[in-house]
This record gives sequence, C-alpha cells and structure tokens, in this order.
Amino acid sequence: MLPDLSELTGIGLALALGLLIGLQRGWVLRGEKPGSRFAGIRTYGLLGLAGGIAGELQARAAGLALALVAGAAVLVVLGYWRATQRNASISGTASLTGLLTMAFGFLAASGEAVLASVATGVTVLVLSMRGPLHHLLRHIEEREMMAIARFALIGLVILPLLPDTPFGPYGAWRPRQLWLVVVLVSGFSFTGYIAAKWLGPSRGVLATSAAGALVSSTAVTAALAGKLRDDPSTATIANAGIALAGGIMFLRVTLLTGALAGFALPELVKLTMPGMVASLAAGAFLLRHGRTGNLHAPEELNLRNPFDVGPALLLMVLTMALTALARWVLASYGDAGLATVLAISGTVDVDSAIITMGNLPPGTLTAQTAALVLILPVTLNTLFKTATALGLAGRRAWPGAAAMLGSLVVTAAALPLVL
Repeated sequence: MLPDLSELTGIGLALALGLLIGLQRGWVLRGEKPGSRFAGIRTYGLLGLAGGIAGELQARAAGLALALVAGAAVLVVLGYWRATQRNASISGTASLTGLLTMAFGFLAASGEAVLASVATGVTVLVLSMRGPLHHLLRHIEEREMMAIARFALIGLVILPLLPDTPFGPYGAWRPRQLWLVVVLVSGFSFTGYIAAKWLGPSRGVLATSAAGALVSSTAVTAALAGKLRDDPSTATIANAGIALAGGIMFLRVTLLTGALAGFALPELVKLTMPGMVASLAAGAFLLRHGRTGNLHAPEELNLRNPFDVGPALLLMVLTMALTALARWVLASYGDAGLATVLAISGTVDVDSAIITMGNLPPGTLTAQTAALVLILPVTLNTLFKTATALGLAGRRAWPGAAAMLGSLVVTAAALPLVL
C-alpha cells in the first residue's frame, strides 16, 4: 500500500516547525558550555516530531497518542528540573518552549497546519525579541505601566462588555462603537509615544514628528515651524519633519476609516495613498539633499501620558452629538444635507466625521460619496497647516509647505479615479 502523503506532510511540517524553534534557541544559547543547555536544535525538532506523530495517531489510537504526548511532556519537565540543579538561575523559557513545540507539532498533523505555522512564527518572533523587550522593561516608568494597565481596562475589559444595540435619538448611538473611539484614539497615542521613546533622542525630530502626527499633525507642524523660525540652521530637518507629519496624517485618516467606516475605504484609499506617498517622498528628498543640522525635538512635541483618555472622551462626546445631528439631518433633508454636515464638521475634526460616518445605517452613503466627503476636510486641514507653517516661519518653511501643497496636487490628480 502507498503511504498517505497528507499524513507524511503533516508529520514533516511538525518536524520542520520544531527544527525552526530549535534553530532560534540554539542560536541564542550558542555561547553556553556543552551540557549546560536544557535542549538544543535536535531536541526541539524531536519534540515537534513527537507532537506530529501524536496528532496523526489521535484518531486511530488515542491511548497511544496520549501516552506519547504525556511521556514527552514528562521528559521536558524532568530535563528542566535537572538543568535547574546544575544552574539555579536557568530560565523556564526553554521548557515552556519545548511544550509549545510539541503542541504545534500536534496541530500541524491534526489538520491545523495554518494555525500551527502562524503560532510557531509568532513564538520565534517573541523569543527573538528577548533583548528589545528586556530593554523596554528596564526603561519603562511607573506612570507608563499604569497607563498600559488603564488601556487594558478600557480595551480588553470594558469594550467587550458593552452592548452593540442602538439607543438614543433616532437610535444613533451604539455603546460599543462609541467606546471603540476611546480605544482607537488612545491606541494611536500609545503607538506614537512608544515610537518616540523607542527610537530615542538620536533620531529626534523625525521620530517625534511621526509619533506626534498620529495624534495631531497640526500641532507637529506648528511646533516645527516655531523651532524653524527661532533656529534657521535646522531648516532641512524641520521641513522634512513637516512633510513627514503631513504624510502620517493621510495614513491616520486611512487607518481610522478602515476601522470605523470600512465601506468607504476602497474609494478613499485612491485619494489618500497618493497624497501620503508624495509627502513622504518629499520628506525623504529634503533629508537627502540638505543639511540636517542639530535639531532636538521641540518641547511642544513631547507626548503626554500615552493613555490620557480625556481627549478621547471629549471626541466621543463630540461624536455622539454629531451622530445625532447627522441622523436628524438625514431624516429632514436627505443625503445631500448629510454630506454637507459631515464635510463641514470634518473641517474642524476629521476624526469625528469618520466616526460619525461609521455609525450611519448601512447604505446611507455610497463609497464614492463618502470618500469625497472625507477628502474635503483633509484638504482644508492641509491648507490650514500650510498657512500655519508659512505664517510662523515665513520663507524658511517653503520646502515643507511645498511638500504639503504637492500632496494636495497629487490627490486632486487622483480624483478621476473616484469620480
């Protein structure tokens, strides 16, 4: 009888995943003395193979599969115990990784090859990040740890418990969607904070500009223009930071639309992506063809507590009011009036327009109309930032202003793709 190739494939994948994990563990411990390691590449490979064989046997000989898994697990525990007798400071990571390797092998041979592969890849990534993660722990402050705990509360505890049923005037409000606004805005703030902290002061302006633009590209532009006005020698990097902040703004609008008003994303991305690419390309050009000077991040760009939920809560309240108004306008004046309200309100706050659009009943606006409504406040916001930069720094801010205006020209050129 010919062997079942699907069975051999599952077992082969289990072995390959075990060898991959063993390769990472062996590389990390390559400097250890012979015999001092808990396990090496061969042991992890065999653990994956044992899990794979058990996965194939479970349907035909469940008792034998259980005995194989249990026996391998006992050997892992005994091996860890003996290793700790020789070296009391040995980490438990190796033994836990061994048990996971066996589990991944079991999944690979049980018809869950994709899950096993993804889990193995994530495990190897986490194991490889030992240095950066330990560096982060050494430098994290108490207030930052408390901020992370608060975010876990609002994102992992409160959000899933909230109902997703409509209430309020015109049934305009859904508690879970409204609270998602708080989670997303706080998440953007956290991402920016970590980016600035991780990259450190050596990359100063560019790191903090990109991070700050995830919260407010307007504030970044004003801060850099003010610094440029006071210190002309930093013209190149300040203007590059302004261009970078403009590009990140396009990206932020795109991500927020994808998360909250996904129906508009296919059309909106045709307008925002060209603008983003133009801004980032202009920033790269300015950096490459000018002197970067010695500009430190302006104090105005120093990010606040990464999970200060106050601004997010204010945005949620604004969104509640705007959503109720939008439903009333829709009922009283139809789609044309609704599009006008969203465009005008988005000029003040693009985020609120996106969130309100995501809370509208399905089919209220077409994807084409929604994209055009959202790109208008993006355009007005970019023009406002351009005027701000020129007003504060004058001619010195022309390169950054030109980058922002260029992004609008490219965006306008892409309008036929939506119209």
